[in-house]
Amino acid sequence: MRICFIGDSFVNGTGDDECLGWSGRLCSDARRCGRDITLYNLGVRRDTSSDIAERWEREARVRLQPQQKAGLVFSYGINDCVSAPEGSVRVPEAISIANTRQILITARAWLPTLMIGPPPTSDPQLNERVENLSLHIAALCGSLSVPFLSPWSTLKASKIWQEELSNGDGAHPNAAGYQLLADLINNWSPWRSWIDG
Repeated sequence: MRICFIGDSFVNGTGDDECLGWSGRLCSDARRCGRDITLYNLGVRRDTSSDIAERWEREARVRLQPQQKAGLVFSYGINDCVSAPEGSVRVPEAISIANTRQILITARAWLPTLMIGPPPTSDPQLNERVENLSLHIAALCGSLSVPFLSPWSTLKASKIWQEELSNGDGAHPNAAGYQLLADLINNWSPWRSWIDG
C-alpha cells in the first residue's frame, strides 16, 4: 500500500531528532509487522489549509498510480489559526472549513481518506482557536463519512507531550511526543483496517 501523508510541520515531523515524525513511526511499525507500505511524507512547514488545497492533489497523483492500492491521510490546522501581522489569523475559520470540505470531497472520491486533527501547542490563546477549528473539522468529516481522529485530549493531558513542547519550540514535540501520537493512530480502527485489511 502506498500512502501520502499530507499536511504541515506536524506531518513533516519537525522537531524530531530522529526525523521520523508520527507518519514515519506508523509506517515503520507496519513494515516491522510484515506490511508492504510505501510512505510519502508531503508535510510542509507553515502550510495552511489554503496552501494544502492548492497543492495536495498534484503532489499525490504523481506518487499514486491507478493500479496500486493507495490511501490519503491529511492533518493540518494550527497554521490557519496563527495570528497574522494585522491582528487577524492567517486563514479565517470559515475559509479553513471551506478548504477542508473541498479537499476531502475530492480526496474521498479518489481514494480511501483519513483525517487526523491538529495537536495542542503550549500557547493557550492559539490552542483555543485550534481546538475550536478541530471541532468544526470533526463535524465536517462526520458529514462526509471521512474517519477523523482527534488526539487533542490525550496529548493535552500528556506529561511527555507537554515536556517536549517546553523543551522545544513550544509547538513541536521531539521523538517521544511523536511516538505518542503515532501510538494513538496505530490503535485507531480506521488505520488498523488499512494495515490489517
